[in-house]
Amino acid sequence: MTLVELLVALTVFGIVITVTLGFVAKQNTAFHTGIERLGALRNVRYAVDALVQDLETLGTNVPATQPSLIYGDENVVVFSADYAANVSDPFAVFHDPDAPAGQVQAPTGSFTIPTTAHTAADTAYTVGPGVPSPAEILSFFFVPDTLTARADDFLLVRQVNGGAPEVLARHLLRVGATPFFAYERVMLDGSGAPAMEVVADSLLPVHHTAPVHLSQADTGQSARADSIRTIRVSLRGTNGLVGADERVVETTRLIALPNAGLTTLNTCGSAPIFGEALTASVVTLAGGEKVVELEWDPAVDELGGEADVVRYVIWRRETGQLDWAEPYMALPAGAPSYAYTDATVESGTSYQFAVAAQDCTPSLSSLAASGSVVVP
Repeated sequence: MTLVELLVALTVFGIVITVTLGFVAKQNTAFHTGIERLGALRNVRYAVDALVQDLETLGTNVPATQPSLIYGDENVVVFSADYAANVSDPFAVFHDPDAPAGQVQAPTGSFTIPTTAHTAADTAYTVGPGVPSPAEILSFFFVPDTLTARADDFLLVRQVNGGAPEVLARHLLRVGATPFFAYERVMLDGSGAPAMEVVADSLLPVHHTAPVHLSQADTGQSARADSIRTIRVSLRGTNGLVGADERVVETTRLIALPNAGLTTLNTCGSAPIFGEALTASVVTLAGGEKVVELEWDPAVDELGGEADVVRYVIWRRETGQLDWAEPYMALPAGAPSYAYTDATVESGTSYQFAVAAQDCTPSLSSLAASGSVVVP
């Protein structure tokens, strides 16, 4: 082999090696990029799967007096569910014999909702006298990650009742200006048919401010939480790097709440005991109208006893009639005292009123009747 042939062979060999090494380098870069993208994908998928798994249990085996969705804004969602049990509980979603005692039933005291100034569990939720509700309160919330250099990096945190928070995922980002949590509620459209609508930002936070679900105070803004049927989660996951090495995966997921709007009534025992007096008096309104105002205190079995009173039923009849006929009105239980104003009475007529307590069976107590009252 001549020197020229050797130089030509070396040149060709060098070109082949250069091309081959370039190809291998590109393949290696593509491989590492794929691994990093897979890491980001697994990170965001784990966060979303954790939210789906828990949020879908919202409302599971929750007593009627305990709200299912307690609080929701763009970064925080708080709800009730019989999620875990460390003893035999056929209605719990999961059985975990190692679950701490403070995380398998309703909290025994109120606690501040994470990242907010609002509170949850402002009353003791029970299924009977001295028996706590099996439904614990779960909170999911996004907070900035202070351990990274970037200001838009978030952690996903989970908390049971008022216990210690647990970090589920990190390196999470917003999808532009889209909130982490968005809500859809069921409404009636113009034809009266049910329809879904997105809860506007101006209506957030959705907060069940009434401590007792279905109580007299559970109306208006407090009751808005009961109409939520889906929660949309939007986020981006990264591999934790910045610059050219950063890999980002974006996802959005609409999570249905199949148990939202359902309530589990307590199994009631004996017929409720009312044990309180009913007073009826004529009151003159500012416009001169004459009305009858009824007043009574909570039944014996609302604040104690079987603690199973869910409403009060009112009857009205003209004095002298022997039959109470059909009930006239019903009011939900849960107030410190009760008053009802009857503005449909007629002048010159004498009336008698009666009230009974009703439990969740439903059974009625004996009637507490008022004296006769004459409308001038």
